[in-house]
Amino acid sequence: MFFIHIHHMNKIICLLLACTFGTTYAQQVRPANSGKIYHKIATLKHLTSVLYVAAHPDDENTRLLGWLVNDRNIRTSYLSLTRGDGGQNILGSEQGPALGLIRTHELMEARKIDGAGQFFTRAVDFGFSKSYQETFKHWDEKTLVSDAVTVIQRFKPDVIICRFPPNTQAGHGHHASSAIIAEEAFKACKQQPWQPKRILFNSFRFGDRNTTSESQFKLSVGEYLPLLGMGSGELAGVSRSVHKSQGAGTPSVPGVQTEYFKLVDGDTLINSLFDGIDITWGRVDRKDIGEEIQTILEDYNYNRPDASIPALLTVRSKIETVADTYWRDEKLKEINDIILDCSGFMAEFYTNKPQATIGAALPFTLHVIARSHTPVSMLSVQWIAGHEGDTTANLNLGNDSLYTMQHTITIPAYLPITQPYWLSEPQGTPAFYNIRNNKLLGLPETPNDLNAIVKLKISNTIFDVPVPLSYKKLDPVKGDVVEQLRIVPDVSIEFVTGLEITHADGSADITVRLRPFKNITGAVLMLRGMAGEISTTEKFTLTAYNDTLLTFHLANAQLLKAEKETFDPNDGIEITASITAGKDFYARTQHVIQYSHLPVLQYFTSPVIKIVRSNWKCTAKRIGVVEGPGDFTVTFLRLAGLQVDVLKESDMANPANLKKYDAIVTGIRAVNVEKRMAAWLPVLLQYARDGGTLVMQYNTLQDLSTTQLGPYPFTISDKRVTEEDATVNFIDPKMRLLNYPNKITQDDFKGWVQERGLYFASKWDDKYQPVFSMNDEGEAPLTGSTLFTKVGKGNYIYTSLSFSRQLPAGNKGAIRLFMNMISVGK
Repeated sequence: MFFIHIHHMNKIICLLLACTFGTTYAQQVRPANSGKIYHKIATLKHLTSVLYVAAHPDDENTRLLGWLVNDRNIRTSYLSLTRGDGGQNILGSEQGPALGLIRTHELMEARKIDGAGQFFTRAVDFGFSKSYQETFKHWDEKTLVSDAVTVIQRFKPDVIICRFPPNTQAGHGHHASSAIIAEEAFKACKQQPWQPKRILFNSFRFGDRNTTSESQFKLSVGEYLPLLGMGSGELAGVSRSVHKSQGAGTPSVPGVQTEYFKLVDGDTLINSLFDGIDITWGRVDRKDIGEEIQTILEDYNYNRPDASIPALLTVRSKIETVADTYWRDEKLKEINDIILDCSGFMAEFYTNKPQATIGAALPFTLHVIARSHTPVSMLSVQWIAGHEGDTTANLNLGNDSLYTMQHTITIPAYLPITQPYWLSEPQGTPAFYNIRNNKLLGLPETPNDLNAIVKLKISNTIFDVPVPLSYKKLDPVKGDVVEQLRIVPDVSIEFVTGLEITHADGSADITVRLRPFKNITGAVLMLRGMAGEISTTEKFTLTAYNDTLLTFHLANAQLLKAEKETFDPNDGIEITASITAGKDFYARTQHVIQYSHLPVLQYFTSPVIKIVRSNWKCTAKRIGVVEGPGDFTVTFLRLAGLQVDVLKESDMANPANLKKYDAIVTGIRAVNVEKRMAAWLPVLLQYARDGGTLVMQYNTLQDLSTTQLGPYPFTISDKRVTEEDATVNFIDPKMRLLNYPNKITQDDFKGWVQERGLYFASKWDDKYQPVFSMNDEGEAPLTGSTLFTKVGKGNYIYTSLSFSRQLPAGNKGAIRLFMNMISVGK
């Protein structure tokens, strides 16, 4: 049934920015504003592409990307080898693949601002690397060259641009590797259907590293763009500042600036990046199409973009006759999008539920509206693309009149759950995601196949318009919130913590939370260790959206059974959980990530908990913690049986308030993100002088609230040891910190993950005693990972060791050392 609402609107026209800043509408079909439409038509003139290549999200030269896209109207994309999985996170606790998912979508939000496209390879970011030689110990070079060739053959760039050189001037092993992979892919393409014309290095000045030369090819970029209201240097600041998890806020710099380029391979260039390349419609022998597009641009009316539709439809019919299939298909996509924009067409198809299981029946509302004097008709709606039957509409969409339809949809069984395609399979190796479907390789995100198809007729041309099935709600602060409808399994099985520590008798208590999304009867939950089943429940019933908590006491004998076949009992005992209900089997844990600058993100893991057998002593009982971003310290210490208080402003009013604590720990980057630390640190240091122990974990160089980090001067640096198995030497093996209450040995540095530490101290007062010496292969020893000093009656420790990665991983050696740090004064 149709509910027709007709709104007569005043003709108030405002030319908006050609790029949208703020709310995006990926879950709705919405027309671009007039300035953006003009830009799209200008891009339609050009038959060329540029591919920019680097290693991580935020490595790309956004100023150049923005200039190519918005000034030159050139189709441009960024190929990032990784999704940034190994980086740091100043927003929350997500690490590894979860952080990679956040950084992927931060990059996608940046691309919405600067207008470029985005690709990835299957590589996993394993953390900072000091050389490409070290990097290729982790990454198989041939695999990534193959991935890059796949992207090149699909995107077909004429020009490839590298952000980094293939040597130490790149400043990071991944950076140098990206240049090597790009060059090897360029060479490999000589045996492929598509061969780019040239590959360039976009040289730079970063701090004391200057790779530019006046003899290199130069471009002036950043000039003012009226359609944007800014230059590409200013746009770059807006785009890069979306990388919020990295604290990558970047200034917007106005004015013309110079970009430098060095030829790596291919044809030389003198006047342009595109020397020797016909980037017009002449490359497909259809200069007539280019001329007609130029006429459309000259006649374009910002107040009436729909007035361009007849001419655009004429051009579209000519593009359909182009012999070159690649450019024909690409330009048809572009012009279809432009015509839809010019028609002012908007469509949204939403329900009031954020997620659904297979078989669920949900009520949906479809809104459509066109704002055009050229006739637009809605012929039919296919409620789920390729599945649910059409509803014939034959409705003429009156200009600026809103039309509404309701329809109930049953979620079909063929739909997969909503998750990133690169996380849908167990990771193949620590270096690569397991991507079985080669058609997905390179894509930034999983294509959304949950769409209705609205069949439109604009003038006499038919358009099939996918409209995503969405969840929509009215938020009292944000207004309309529109999200992807997420498909979920029938139940999520979640261990309340991912890590548990055994009791003194060797037993452990674990709790499983069940989140059912539909009613389930006859459910049986099973716990399994490496050697098989260790516990099974009786049958029970789950009621949709009513969580159930099940607690298990696992005796020492059960855990011994579970760990029999583990390769190394010191690694801990892994327990998995699953549910069977008749013929149905469930073994997924749902994770939902929500940050205000990103869409809601969902991924799944296997339900698993790691149980660590306690082999340490701790004489501290009560700990105060100043939390850092995404800090695991509080959770870990509570799991270890300690009383833990998160310190607040009121606790810092007087050092006497802190005397009840055996030790106080500051979380990673606490001095970076907690701006009150400038006032709090004197109080914490006085607590140490009065007999307490203050343990400060690492901080970065960026935006410190104070540089007075300790009782005596010391300076932090970007020095680090990235090889997690690097040899660690004890400078004074007899010092109390290494012997009380646990004797620390070389065995305690086995099994560390990703790195030894980062942001080491580089200079310090003689009153500090360095504890360890360590170095990456081929480098000089570093002694600034951990500094200890007596201060007054108490103790102060600054440690850059990566406890933030080792404690969540349940590394026993790191736990023993951390317990010594908080116990050293007791």
